[in-house]
Amino acid sequence: MLKNFRLIAAALFFLLTTLLFLDFTGVIHQWFGWLAKIQLIPALLATNVIMITAIVILTLFFGRIYCSVICPLGVLQDGVSHLAGRIKGKKNRFRFVPAKSWLRYGILVLFFIAFVAEVSVFVSVLDPYAAYGRVASNFFSPLYRQGNNLLAFFAEKIDSYSFYSTEVWIKGWITFGVAVITLFTVGFLAWYNGRTYCNTICPVGAFLGFLSRFALLKLTVNREKCTECRRCERNCKASCINVSTMNIDHSRCVGCFNCTKACQSDAIQYTFPKAADKNQNTDKNIPVTIKNNLNSLSRRGIIFLLVTLFFTKTLKAQQKLQGDGGLATIEDKKIPNRKTPIVPPGALGVKNMKTHCTACQLCVSACPNNVLRPSEKLATLMQPEMSFERGYCRLECTECSQVCPAGAIKPITRAEKTAISIGSPVFIKEKCIVNIDKIQCNVCERHCPTGAITRVDSEPNNKNNTLKIPVVNKELCIGCGACEHLCPARPFSAIYIEGNLRHHSS
Repeated sequence: MLKNFRLIAAALFFLLTTLLFLDFTGVIHQWFGWLAKIQLIPALLATNVIMITAIVILTLFFGRIYCSVICPLGVLQDGVSHLAGRIKGKKNRFRFVPAKSWLRYGILVLFFIAFVAEVSVFVSVLDPYAAYGRVASNFFSPLYRQGNNLLAFFAEKIDSYSFYSTEVWIKGWITFGVAVITLFTVGFLAWYNGRTYCNTICPVGAFLGFLSRFALLKLTVNREKCTECRRCERNCKASCINVSTMNIDHSRCVGCFNCTKACQSDAIQYTFPKAADKNQNTDKNIPVTIKNNLNSLSRRGIIFLLVTLFFTKTLKAQQKLQGDGGLATIEDKKIPNRKTPIVPPGALGVKNMKTHCTACQLCVSACPNNVLRPSEKLATLMQPEMSFERGYCRLECTECSQVCPAGAIKPITRAEKTAISIGSPVFIKEKCIVNIDKIQCNVCERHCPTGAITRVDSEPNNKNNTLKIPVVNKELCIGCGACEHLCPARPFSAIYIEGNLRHHSS
């Protein structure tokens, strides 16, 4: 019964957390956005004391339930491990393996040092929630959106607009590559060894494993009832049950309750250890808990092909040329060489983003305007930054600030957003089509939402000249990128936004 309850809870948490990365309408986030905020590393970065305390108390009472129910990467491993057992036809395929404590606690120490030293890349790669977020946004989200576009296509044929098409594209190849490596590594270990990743690499697993040693409720083996059939040991995906010594390594046990269901003699109970000890034959030659040792894991044969690369066809939509009101296929824009990256309104500035972001890609997935994409710079690798080749940051949109669980982007209202300056415009006169093609253009002025752009004579001393070029009032500009996105100059816009190190009121 405990296992069934755990499976239902894990399935619900996993499904709803995954939908956070798939949803591009914002509806799911309104109801279940809190699921991202109950993840441990985002809670630490956001200094969410209530949530951190709740996770610690949960672990001290029930053990590592967090890893089996709340953590999406943990549930993904369970799914892969279960699938492997089905395909191989081996239900009882695990066995006890001594803990590699030097490895998991060594990684935990390095993670802690990186966390304190604000080495965001190391923290982002090892955070299990962020790792799953990158997998979901790079693999599951494109398939989800392609399915939505297919429904939109057929709905349009019957004059229904219940669905609308959305663009599908790879937002960052480096992030995509990291997601591939993560999925392969986690999937490979889960396929062959169950929860090996959780108990050797994951810093959250190591930390909660340490706390779970002191949990009030634990799985214990009743020596009098045990028939030494080893069914519990062979069903333990954490490889932490040693029937030979009748003990369970609680630092690695994730509370999946596979053992309780497999045991036919009811020898394994989830209870208070002291109460369980009274019912057991206390043999002094048998240790109370399994001692950590440094023995190596047994070698296993490598016969494996897990990851099937998803090839999604990127939809290339025609861009509407706002300057002449026509419709044409035009050259793609290129990203300008910005000295300072642009981070979303609510991020406060580049430093706050760097020190708090886990690069989970939730804000990137939620952005309806295709403005956010993962950074490819080493210092801020995979963290979101803004670019305006595919859209601009609309004043009425605050999606990224509403979904961020780590405090990298603070929640803001639409009214507050209109007064936050995230960047300043740079005008390059030589690239403006007014000077190149000698035609009139007022696109940037017409679409500037704050009225920061006006036009003046391109040649003030020439009385016969009627062409005008833009000038920008930086005091009014908020850096939304509308001018850069809509500028008809190609491949680089004649006007682009340079990020502000610290955001300020315009």
